[in-house]
Formats: sequence, structure tokens, C-alpha cells
Amino acid sequence: MNQATQPVTRPATLPLALPWRYSRTAVVLHWVVALGLVGMVGMGWYMVSVEDEPGSAVYFELHKSVGLLMAALIAVRLSWRLTHPPAHLPASVPRWQARLAHAAQVLLYVVMVLMVLSGYLGASHSKAGVMLFGLATPQWALPDHDQAEQYFDIHGALAWVLVAVVSLHVLGALKHLLIDRDGTFQRMWFSRR
Repeated sequence: MNQATQPVTRPATLPLALPWRYSRTAVVLHWVVALGLVGMVGMGWYMVSVEDEPGSAVYFELHKSVGLLMAALIAVRLSWRLTHPPAHLPASVPRWQARLAHAAQVLLYVVMVLMVLSGYLGASHSKAGVMLFGLATPQWALPDHDQAEQYFDIHGALAWVLVAVVSLHVLGALKHLLIDRDGTFQRMWFSRR
């Protein structure tokens, strides 16, 4: 095990310039994707509630367009994470908590990818197809209402899984910030330079 991958023990009061922080790129990607996901879930639930009202198609088209942008951001974020692994959590974090945090992060990535795929496949099989801010994308699937609905059902169920896992993630982050005060939250926060 080289020095960069060994756990680092730090005192409870940590400066914000930590050598075991996530990189600035990882922090920006984390928060942009996090805010985007919150917006997309909110927009998705709203658009479904007004689905039968006149003019609701604009919400569906916006959701698909922003979804394509989110897919690109998630791909960049996942690529960055795989090629730039963070340092281990400090030794003060109990092993079970570190394992739970790792499992939640893996599940978050899996759910994000599956949400993008299920939404895209559902839209691809719908009559409206997939548009990116009014621009047609290549159509590779024939409209199939039943198949589109199956993908949209999966997409909707994954939204609930995402909300549950994100809630667990946020609760863990707040525990480290407000109760443990061990600097773990600052790993994924913007540093003051």
C-alpha cells in the first residue's frame, strides 16, 4: 500500500485545506449533479401531476433535454471518480460507517446510470421521441407505448430509490458536519483558498 492510499488520522479540528479532500473537479461535479438530480426529480414529479393538462408537453420535452445533459454530466462524474479515487476516510470513522458510506456511493452511481438509461429508453420508444432543446436526436426505436411505459415505470421507481439513498447520504453528511465534527463533510465542500 503506497502512502497516497493509506488512511490518514487527523485531529477533530481540521483545516479546510486537507490533503485527503476530493479534488476541486470532483467537488464541482458532485454539487452540479446533486442539484441537477434534485431539480430533475422535482420536475419529473410535477410533470407527471400535470400530464393531462394542456401545455404539459413542454415539461416533458424540458425533462428529456435536461436529462440528456445530466447523462453527460453523470458520465463525466463517473469517469472522474474511477480515474481519481479519493483518499480513505480518516481512521476516526468507524469501519461499519465507512462501509455503509461506500455502499451508498456505489448504489448512488448505479441508480443514476439506471435512471438515465430507463428514461432514455422510455423516451426512445414513445411517439414524441427524444429531442435536445428542440433538436431531433437519432431515432433508433419504433414507437411502442407498452414498452415505453415499462421503462417509465422503472424510471419512476428508481426516482424513489434515488430519494431514499440521497436522504441517507445527506443524513450521514450532516452527522459528520454537526455531530462528529470530524472534517469528513469538508472532503466534498468548497475549500477557501
